[in-house]
Amino acid sequence: MVTEEQKTHYLVPEHVLIKKDKVAELMAELGIKKDSLPKILKLDPALKLLKAEKGDVVKIIRESITSGQAVYYRRVV
Repeated sequence: MVTEEQKTHYLVPEHVLIKKDKVAELMAELGIKKDSLPKILKLDPALKLLKAEKGDVVKIIRESITSGQAVYYRRVV
């Protein structure tokens, strides 16, 4: 059983798996192709609970001193 403490850690930013049907919409909004996204390994510990598969897109939300939150997108490889 996974406890709430194991799910979050103050040094690990929030990771959100983007639904497959929303990826094309997101890429159009950003004006890029999915292949141009930076990569993140499927074996990355932060993705373990998301059960991300190769080709998925992950949204990473980091706390930022200057902007409050900074959002990054990564393609799972």
